[in-house]
Amino acid sequence: MFVLKRLLLVCLLVLASCKTDSKKEIKTDTIAFTKEGNLSIWKMQSDSTKVDLDIEISETEYETQTGLMYRPSMEKSQGMLFIFPNVGARSFYMKNTEFPLDIIYIGENQKIVSFQKNAKPYDETSLPSDLPAKYVLEINAGLSDQWGLQVGDSISYTRN
Repeated sequence: MFVLKRLLLVCLLVLASCKTDSKKEIKTDTIAFTKEGNLSIWKMQSDSTKVDLDIEISETEYETQTGLMYRPSMEKSQGMLFIFPNVGARSFYMKNTEFPLDIIYIGENQKIVSFQKNAKPYDETSLPSDLPAKYVLEINAGLSDQWGLQVGDSISYTRN
């Protein structure tokens, strides 16, 4: 009988230690925008600026793979510029991206070659460029239309 009581006590202690705290919150840090440069978009065959942006620059493989993932939003005056080491076919997707984007593909000559507008959050569908690109600019969805951006418009950027 003594052994049975002791076994029952051990079982109760094990069960009590397995209880999880349902009120426990997991805290995650919000990834903040880091201004690393400025970017201007120019009207095709003109010296007239359409828009100026603060940009975060993505060049490493890790930065390119994560991009704007896990961020709740981005200001209208901000964008992320991806700079690739070579010109090539580019395709992006929206995995773990929480807000809609316009994806602007830009050739080696820094002219816009194509768009993927209003890319849907969390959508893993491939969103390719129509032509080879060296740069990709991500901005909030709808801004490329609001600003009247077109294929052939140019960009220029500077680093901080």
